[in-house]
Amino acid sequence: MLFASLADPIFANRQIKLDTLVRLRWLAIGGQLVAVLLVALGFGYHFHARYCLLLVGLSVVLNLVLQMGFRKSVRLSPLPVTGLLSYDAAQLGALLYLTGGLQNPFALLLLVPAVVSATMQPARFTGFLSILITAIATALIFFHQPLPWAEATPPDFPKLYVFGVWVALIVTMLFLSIYTSRIAQEGHQLANALSATELILANEQHLTSIDGLATAAAHELGTPLATIQLVAKELEHELIPDDPIFEDVALIRSQAERCRDILGKLRSLSGDDHSNFTKMQFEALIDEVVEPFENPDIEIERIFPEVRQNQPVLRRNPGVLFGLSNLVENAVDFAHSRVILESSWDESRVRLIIADDGPGFSEAIMTRLGDPFVSSRMDKAHRDRDATSGPDLVRWQNSGNMGGGLGLGYFIAKTLLERSGAKVSIRKSRTAQKEHFTEKINEISGAVIEITWPRVLLETDQ
Repeated sequence: MLFASLADPIFANRQIKLDTLVRLRWLAIGGQLVAVLLVALGFGYHFHARYCLLLVGLSVVLNLVLQMGFRKSVRLSPLPVTGLLSYDAAQLGALLYLTGGLQNPFALLLLVPAVVSATMQPARFTGFLSILITAIATALIFFHQPLPWAEATPPDFPKLYVFGVWVALIVTMLFLSIYTSRIAQEGHQLANALSATELILANEQHLTSIDGLATAAAHELGTPLATIQLVAKELEHELIPDDPIFEDVALIRSQAERCRDILGKLRSLSGDDHSNFTKMQFEALIDEVVEPFENPDIEIERIFPEVRQNQPVLRRNPGVLFGLSNLVENAVDFAHSRVILESSWDESRVRLIIADDGPGFSEAIMTRLGDPFVSSRMDKAHRDRDATSGPDLVRWQNSGNMGGGLGLGYFIAKTLLERSGAKVSIRKSRTAQKEHFTEKINEISGAVIEITWPRVLLETDQ
């Protein structure tokens, strides 16, 4: 059927208000009542007016029941809407049977239920209504009462003319249904696009605010960190290696150096460093991202295509480096013993998969990951971590309660990567889609993050 080409997902979550259908039926009831009374009393035509009024009264009773039994704000799923519209088509068909069938000029009103359905209903329900209306119109060709007329004998229209009316009715119904559905679909798509744009603009506003705070923090924290680092170095020189606090002082110095490195990265996100314009291969990008997190406790395995030809060459983008570093740090932080980075590319796209064998993401926040203040991961139950050293993602502590963290790090990483044109998707486990990944990735049962760029947006030479 022609309706099969229409995209049902656009209408999957659309529901019609019951009040809308009730109001439309009141309008139809008023028109039917005026037409019956005008023809019977005004023109004095003889036809089964009582039966017609009985059918109109049946619609009145249905409307009153719906209004008293349900709230106006109730929204109906496609099935009950189709049932109500089917009643409207059948009731109108009965009225037309009593008043001349397709010879009655009001037979065009049979189009209304299908057109109403096409505006909000999935295609299969509109198709059902179209079939029902076609059946009613076909029956009215052969079975109907005489057309109300002033003379004793009403005119007898040729069968060919009545058949032409039937063809025109069906063709018009199909055309209007498809046209209306297309227009409604474009309207829904535009509304969805506007909603998505508003969400993106809100995220950009969050990130812009964070950029300003990061620049201010980098400026304000530079001097205190330099002082801490200097004092720690002096203490380290004065202490002997066997001193119990020697390792603590060394740790303070190393962490102060790490803080300075992080602040340097934050400055580079909006700076004009000439290194931003240097070229690097994708493999070199991954190596640079992974290098700071290599340690003997966690195995970080990098998987590249066997044939390294046609490797992407890209700009050294600090935002991409910072975003990937945050995701890799998060994977290392929560992995039991293994992290895998799988890279692949072709002529149209570049893909990177970051997987770890940790506990994965909590089901409670999977649908909200990527919001700026949402927690996202569970920590290993028996792992000591310095609260300031890892990414700011919520963990499950030994007590079983959710710890601190706002998910801001993941939000920043995701937004920075999306600024470069990447699409970032997260899954809890690979078991449901093993055929989509390599065997090593399929062995990972923890968190899996997939980042995909259009190659034309990522490469230097465009």
